[in-house]
Amino acid sequence: MRVWLLILVLAVLPFKAAAQDRAVALYAPPALVDTGLLDYALPRFKLKTQVRVDLVDTPEAAQVVLGATGVPLFQGGGQVWAMQVTDQTEWTDRFADWLGGEIGLTTVLSYAPEGAPLFTAAEVAEVQDAVPVMDGDPALGLTVARVKCTRCHRVEPGGGVMGIGSTPSFSLLRGLPDWEARFAGFYALNPHPAFTQIEEVTPPFDIARPSPIVPIELTLDEVDAVLAYVAAMQAADRGRRLRISDRAAC
Repeated sequence: MRVWLLILVLAVLPFKAAAQDRAVALYAPPALVDTGLLDYALPRFKLKTQVRVDLVDTPEAAQVVLGATGVPLFQGGGQVWAMQVTDQTEWTDRFADWLGGEIGLTTVLSYAPEGAPLFTAAEVAEVQDAVPVMDGDPALGLTVARVKCTRCHRVEPGGGVMGIGSTPSFSLLRGLPDWEARFAGFYALNPHPAFTQIEEVTPPFDIARPSPIVPIELTLDEVDAVLAYVAAMQAADRGRRLRISDRAAC
């Protein structure tokens, strides 16, 4: 009996450890914590992803920091609140994508403890709306995106509903300050390395860890083409309420 009990305990321990590892250490200034926003938003993130977010007392102990520096998210209380990821892991990436995406922003904007929202979308400087000059072919980029990206993303503003609910649309990503870096090096950002191959750039998949889905294969010219297509795209309005048809593209 004791032997079977020991086997059962040893079998359960790895699952407990895995659950405990699904956590993000977050620092937010008292001015933001005291609004109650995090008590409202963080349980919604955990419910959706099963990833726990723990508040820590200092920025040095955090993996993600909310404050005045970083990628702007929303504004309220006389300032724009931004996010910095100081320790990039699978779970911090997931949290940053959620909080910086349409679903996270909608959650923040819906927080109205006294009946009126406390926060609004961060205002983006006009300079960020300038369309950069790209060498790629945007028409080819749209074709490539339709063929190779729509299994996860919605690639056309106003187009048919494509993608899956946990991934942001191209137009949303276009509105982020670092959108160009995200698209130029997307194949190095999780979860893409697990199933993406860029000709003459990425190493072959480890034979012991094959792609979990049919691999996506692109050339650098195709990556540049997608970048040119997105550069000419109008960014999504992150401050508007989402229509039901948009939620599948988040």
